[in-house]
Amino acid sequence: MQQVDTLLTNGIVVTMDDSFSLCPAGAVAIAGDAIVAAGPSAEICARYQASEVVDCAGCVIMPGLINAHTHVPMTLLRGLADDRRLDVWLYGYMLPVERHFVSPEFVALGAQLACAEMIRSGVTCVNDMYYFEDTIAQTIADAGMRALCSQTIMQYPTPDAASYEDSLEACEALIQKWKGHPLIVPVVAPHAPYTCSGALMRRCAEIAVKYDVPLHIHISETYQEVEDCRRENGMPVVAWVKKHGVLEAKVIAAHCTAIDQGEMRTLKRAGATVAHNPTANLKLASGIANVTQMLAAGLHVGIGTDGPASNNDLDHFEEMRLAALLAKGSTRDPVTVPARAALAMATIEGARALHIGDITGSLTPGKRADVIVLELDRLHNTPQYACLSHDPASVYTQIVYAGKSTDVRDVWVNGRPLMRNRVLLTLDEEDIRRRANALAKQIDVFLIEREGDVLSKLAAIGGVQQEESFEIQVKAHLDDAQPVIAAIQGAGDNSPLAVVRHVHYRQYDTYFFFDNEESRLRYREDDGVDEHGHTVSSRYRLTLIGPQKEREFAHSVLMSRSRFIAPADRSLRFYREYFQPSREVTIEKDRLRWEVIFEDENLFINIDQMIEPKRNGYFLEIKSRTWSPRDAARKADIIGKLLDYFGVPDDALVREEYVEIAEG
Repeated sequence: MQQVDTLLTNGIVVTMDDSFSLCPAGAVAIAGDAIVAAGPSAEICARYQASEVVDCAGCVIMPGLINAHTHVPMTLLRGLADDRRLDVWLYGYMLPVERHFVSPEFVALGAQLACAEMIRSGVTCVNDMYYFEDTIAQTIADAGMRALCSQTIMQYPTPDAASYEDSLEACEALIQKWKGHPLIVPVVAPHAPYTCSGALMRRCAEIAVKYDVPLHIHISETYQEVEDCRRENGMPVVAWVKKHGVLEAKVIAAHCTAIDQGEMRTLKRAGATVAHNPTANLKLASGIANVTQMLAAGLHVGIGTDGPASNNDLDHFEEMRLAALLAKGSTRDPVTVPARAALAMATIEGARALHIGDITGSLTPGKRADVIVLELDRLHNTPQYACLSHDPASVYTQIVYAGKSTDVRDVWVNGRPLMRNRVLLTLDEEDIRRRANALAKQIDVFLIEREGDVLSKLAAIGGVQQEESFEIQVKAHLDDAQPVIAAIQGAGDNSPLAVVRHVHYRQYDTYFFFDNEESRLRYREDDGVDEHGHTVSSRYRLTLIGPQKEREFAHSVLMSRSRFIAPADRSLRFYREYFQPSREVTIEKDRLRWEVIFEDENLFINIDQMIEPKRNGYFLEIKSRTWSPRDAARKADIIGKLLDYFGVPDDALVREEYVEIAEG
């Protein structure tokens, strides 16, 4: 008899091989890191003897599950900012918290927590994408799991890189260190087309091709992403990434909720694969991937959980069941994606989707011994038709539709036991829980402090360009603006007024007010208008405005304070959902603006017509930035002289801001 290390006997062997072979009374022989044989238990036991024999009576012996897309350290962020749209969740909460907390220690702890959860769920291989991926690779390898470790690369700074050049260098270092490792496959991971330029995606593809490693990227996760790509690039997402050489690599495309049949064929021809993430896509309302069409197109489709902050767990039994049910419900076809196909997506098809189908995903002799044992003798699995002769194939429906992660009893990866009789052998659960909960308290304090004022929330999403400043200004109501316009346009060599430049805007302002905050936040869209009235440019920005009246001078010239400016590169809807104002005021204005020099001082003159809400007449504003009380007093005097020059009487002066005028 041939000596092997482990014999798993007396179980229902579900091989997931090319023929979908089943052995109702079967066994699996393991020697070293490999599967030696799988077949009828009597036959296997007659041919092999082992130092350890595991009785699997009443159990299923099957390949380990494969999580085709996730972000494992985000176990430490699960439960944060739930029930928000993807952009608000990502840019408003996840990225700010990650910038503050993510470190090698953070990702190591998060990966340990994820590995413990995944092993208990029967997952033996995971495709991760995150930061400090070298640390994650080491942590996963120490836990004994198989993994594709994808180094995230973005156009802008990330928690582990000050620039994309640094990310590229870290990626190459990861590949050089881990390529050829028995458990870890290093991967290049340009995050997404909306976070990477075309040139950067091309550079990532070149690295993946150079080292012959996979490339892992988010593709068409939301319909908004697709619309933005069509508007900005004139083509759908798959065509855009193809144009920049991405499909020349061994691509793993995560999500693909919004690709059409043509894009599916493009991916298939390129040898690209798809990681389907049903729970996360539903939770974030990103859409439902058309898995039925993908499979019909011949694409290899695996199942991923996505990050545990957007799922919120790593339970792969939940995921494959939902993958089957979603396909049926969305197509109204009860026979599409049957249980066996769903289980294949979680095992052999998942392995093929990760470009490692030659080494794992099925109980085929010669492949790595990534094996799990499920107990069927449990209340939710009773009765067990899979154990009867009526239809042996009902084992697939038993696993997919009735099975739970708690059914997983034993796990081996690469021939090494990671869990026996539901006891983890390579990780200390209690210590992981204790440290994770301690970190959660720190993150909670950070969020409480940040939510305390609008400026902190504004700073958290980045891009604050200017610290506190003061503005000196006056406003006057005019029945007719032409005399002032004529005075400006008639400025000549003998005039005390010199025009530096003139622009015409249509302005759309939305003011956010907050119950416990004196400041208000303004979202502004400035549309530049040419001489024919056509929009030629658009600019978006946020301005945080503090208490308005800081000091009053002669001619009702006021000094206002606290202006923090940031680019508004997200939609108005994003800022509304992120800042959650107690009320809003919207104003539309037509603005003629001049930058002028008067008495050697730069001033800005606005002549505004309020369109919505409609107000009769015009409003003249004269403004200047100021830096000290003495400077403010001097500029107030100059503005008073300019009012006299325009012939604006004191009774035309208005103390209210546009918000008060709009609400009056």
